[in-house]
Amino acid sequence: MSKQAILASVAQPNIKTDVPDIRPGDTVRAHVKVREAGKERIQIFEGLVIAIKNGGVAKNVTLRKISNGVGVERTLPLHSPNVAKFEVLRHGKVRRAKLYYIRDKVGKAARIAEKR
Repeated sequence: MSKQAILASVAQPNIKTDVPDIRPGDTVRAHVKVREAGKERIQIFEGLVIAIKNGGVAKNVTLRKISNGVGVERTLPLHSPNVAKFEVLRHGKVRRAKLYYIRDKVGKAARIAEKR
């Protein structure tokens, strides 16, 4: 058995099948499980997908939102058990894979057109 076959067999049970098709430019709502004082609750993080990295079980999505006038970014593993689910709210029309230039934009300049 090759190393890649062994890695695939270990990763296979952890891969989620209910993940929607997420692309850069999409506005996504992530339901993240948060543990505080022995209790678990779900906290929603809604933001723009500015980057997707890696693949398979290690796939990460970077979300960005503006909270109280401050830009907040959060990188979430797509197949993590700490993320209950992802909801795609809008599909954005973008021409590149990484939208890091959005960090420098403010207000209306930071908007992304919706895909029709």
